[in-house]
Amino acid sequence: MTKKVIAVLLALLVCMPVAGAGAASTTSVAKAKAKITPSPSPVWPPKGKAKITPSPSPVWPPKGFIMSKDGNTFAKIPKAKDLVGLASNDKALTKALAQTVDGVPVCEKYSCGAVQVASVTACTWWVVTANVKGATSAEDKTLKLIGTVRTTIGRTWSKKYTTILIVSGESIELGHAVSNIKAVCRKDVPMETVPSTTYTLAP
Repeated sequence: MTKKVIAVLLALLVCMPVAGAGAASTTSVAKAKAKITPSPSPVWPPKGKAKITPSPSPVWPPKGFIMSKDGNTFAKIPKAKDLVGLASNDKALTKALAQTVDGVPVCEKYSCGAVQVASVTACTWWVVTANVKGATSAEDKTLKLIGTVRTTIGRTWSKKYTTILIVSGESIELGHAVSNIKAVCRKDVPMETVPSTTYTLAP
């Protein structure tokens, strides 16, 4: 399992769009925009060896995170290379990265993104939304909205850091980017299946 996850993380270093954080709000603790750059197809199996260095113990309050207006929630868009260290300390993230679709690791098949979240008080569940953008066509490089992703996860505890993987329904070979990521801490009881991921194509 460890070798498989390392391979997936190596592919993410090549293929996962990197998003920068934006302004926070009371209901949206993180926003990010990504520059769309077509990604080369991943080389498989990856060459060389990956050295996993666990992320340092988190401090509080979080550094480098966007804080919501009410001061309760924090979010950060991690760089692709940071996922290696984050996964070494996060079993849920490791499991998410190890998922396969048609025998292929999920983030080697589809464009992926991620957001790291934390809160002062516990959250019953989280709702994360994001856009998937890409070139209009091979000839027209004008960016357009391709689709939207909605991901939910279950309870997180006070001052507990959690990294949420966002999986689109777009082939990684198209070079689309996951951007405009927003994460919302919910206190109510979910009236839907959690966790879940829904990808919706733009009209």
